[in-house]
Amino acid sequence: MPITVDIDVMLAKRKMSVGELADRVGITPANLAVLKNGRAKAVRFATLAALCEVLGCQPGDLLRWEAEEPADTEPQDPPAEPATVH
Repeated sequence: MPITVDIDVMLAKRKMSVGELADRVGITPANLAVLKNGRAKAVRFATLAALCEVLGCQPGDLLRWEAEEPADTEPQDPPAEPATVH
């Protein structure tokens, strides 16, 4: 996914544990871990706002977009010509 979550960076800067952040935001540590590890499919604006309030940061400090790298596109060998029998 091209969205990267940098909650762990902000936690380190604030010297805060995942458990403490989860308690202060009002979500479970398991749900925070899903978000922190980039496995979440969505995040509510209310949750994002609470994270920013507790961490004293902006949404851009927690989320960033990275372009996806294109799939390997190795050149394919041309199809083999059918064998002819003489």
